[in-house]
Amino acid sequence: MERGTYDRMSRNEDVHWWFAGRRDVIRATIDRLISLPENARILEAGCGTGGNLEMLMGLGELDAFEYDAEARAIAAEKSCLEIAYGALPNDIPNQDKKYDLIALFDVLEHIEDDRATLEGLSGYLAGDARLFVTVPALPWMWSSHDEMHHHFRRYTKNSLKEVSERAGLEVEYSFYFNSLLFPIAVGLRRFKALFHKETADDAMPSDWVNKILYRVFSTERHFVGRFHAPIGLSVCAILKRKQAG
Repeated sequence: MERGTYDRMSRNEDVHWWFAGRRDVIRATIDRLISLPENARILEAGCGTGGNLEMLMGLGELDAFEYDAEARAIAAEKSCLEIAYGALPNDIPNQDKKYDLIALFDVLEHIEDDRATLEGLSGYLAGDARLFVTVPALPWMWSSHDEMHHHFRRYTKNSLKEVSERAGLEVEYSFYFNSLLFPIAVGLRRFKALFHKETADDAMPSDWVNKILYRVFSTERHFVGRFHAPIGLSVCAILKRKQAG
């Protein structure tokens, strides 16, 4: 990503409605749909500036890696963890370790070879462990936001399933989320395209707008495992290794 994107992420990810709402949905998904052992071993691949680390640290023994040196330094300062260097798909640290949960939150779209990335991370899964992935949804929603964040693609549930299966994984559970705000997002992106507004969607809105958007998005945590939205701005998938035979 561009330098300004990391800087903006570091400033905003604790309070911005999208980051905070996504954390709520992620935590609800783990609590309801993923069974973790006591003292679970967890890896966040591509942790960025560390906005999810505190949440994940509450679930077990956490490792994390990140490609960008400045982002690593920010994440280490926030979390007091040692954040390793790593680059997907081929340069993954801690090669002697296995994990009960690997988190890949809005990272896969940044990697040109997504199949190799999923395949590489699958080798770090303990026996019945899970790989938890979130990605931006719907290729027709492509915009300047994706270009500014150096995305290679957006996904559907089916396209994420297909690449997962090619990587030797199967989808245990998947769903669209950030659905309640979907109509607003479509209208906003069409407005930006019409008037050539080249701005990222993660800019910080006013305080009252941010609070409203967060409350709407965070409401979706109650849907997890209970209701499947037909469409949304993001896709979540819980993956596991295919069983032999």
